[in-house]
Amino acid sequence: MSEYQLFINGGYTPAASGKTANSLNPATGEVFAKVHQAGVVDAQKALDAAQAGFNVWSKMPAAAREAVLMKAADVMASKQKEMMDLLIDEAGSTMLKAGYEASHTPDFIRAMAGEARRVIGETFESNLPGVFSYSIRQPLGVVLAISPFNFPLLLAMRKIGWALAAGNAVILKPSEVTPVIGLKIAEIFHEAGLPPGVLNVIPSTGGDLGDTLIADKRVKLVTFTGSSRVGAIIAAEAAKNFTKCALELGGKNPLIILDDADLDYAVNTAAFSNFFHQGQICMTGSRVIVEQGIYDRFCEKFAEKVSGLKVGNPRDPEVLIGPLIRPTQPQFIRDQLDQAVAEGAKLMTGGTFVDSFFQPTVLADVTPAMSIFKTECFGPVASVIKVKDAEEALAVANDSDYGLSSAVITNDLQKAMAISRGIESGMCHINGPTVRDEAVVPFGGIKNSGLGREGGRYAMEEVTEVKWVTIQQGQQQYPF
Repeated sequence: MSEYQLFINGGYTPAASGKTANSLNPATGEVFAKVHQAGVVDAQKALDAAQAGFNVWSKMPAAAREAVLMKAADVMASKQKEMMDLLIDEAGSTMLKAGYEASHTPDFIRAMAGEARRVIGETFESNLPGVFSYSIRQPLGVVLAISPFNFPLLLAMRKIGWALAAGNAVILKPSEVTPVIGLKIAEIFHEAGLPPGVLNVIPSTGGDLGDTLIADKRVKLVTFTGSSRVGAIIAAEAAKNFTKCALELGGKNPLIILDDADLDYAVNTAAFSNFFHQGQICMTGSRVIVEQGIYDRFCEKFAEKVSGLKVGNPRDPEVLIGPLIRPTQPQFIRDQLDQAVAEGAKLMTGGTFVDSFFQPTVLADVTPAMSIFKTECFGPVASVIKVKDAEEALAVANDSDYGLSSAVITNDLQKAMAISRGIESGMCHINGPTVRDEAVVPFGGIKNSGLGREGGRYAMEEVTEVKWVTIQQGQQQYPF
């Protein structure tokens, strides 16, 4: 069993309290690593280091920051097998999911490197004579990044990379159940030549440390991915200092399937949207809204497809459904299913679990009145809802406090365009899955699904502040 310390000011250092916690392998329940746990003293050290690192990093030329990020991408690519092993053993990723995350993250870093040279301002025509008017964008300072367990490599990097490209320093608080992956990110950037203090990683359990960091006025942005409940708490704490927030929160995402859809393609799209990484994805299309003309055939074929998805050891290349991250999650899901069935839903397949492995599940005849229609399961459960037409499908899709991702499967361009414009979500995919991500797109949601956007120039706007500057040529004439 390995032991990991905190990563502060360019190197590993023990927690001041000496406190450690075990990181568990979710598939076996065995201890994967012992990890030092940061406290208030360690947080202050990280803040001091980050502020000093920012003072150096923000003054470096954009080309130098770009070079470090490009090197980090190369280093991470060279460690793809190691990162895959970590994603399997600490995060419960299947081989398929681990391979995707480990191979795509270096490409994301390269896109981030490219944005280092594109921190763009504007010029404005002034009404005053002799005035040259323009705006510039500058890095904020210290960014607090709080990353989730489900994609602990890629989503942590989405918070770190854009901030670094703009010239910020970062304190990463990784998920308490996947801390080693966060620490490995720090190792990679250190190997790539990132100056000390620019990236600090301080694992901890509970929310007390986050509150301490958010309350510090040196923190200029809090970027968080996680539940809407915790996001609301973070936003309230940040508001006390008027600290910026970028929040990517939960989702109960609709996948609309209209009568004219190719049935087999619709089934495959729904399966991927719901069961990739055991449904532990904020973009999971867990509300499958199907027009009545194909509803019965869809439910039958969908249940047949899902019943054939292999569950088990995530190191088996044929396994598509691995373990849930926490041992308490299966019973939480089972309770939701029991309530839904009691309310009139039909269990088509699945619904059982052994240890942390939950069988992929399809519920039919779900209605908006049922609690499972609105509650995020964060597990391998798809709810199928019947609607009479596209108009009702849109109304049902919008009947949610969430608004992250959405999708519609149809060959009717007019209906597809109408739904994409009318649906209340930050993202909509026509004839594609709800689970989709790219480096330079405006990734994010509305309503209870968050604030801000992550990706490309949209992320760069989040991690910088705009300043208006004027230059007076000659002397301005004043009225007094």
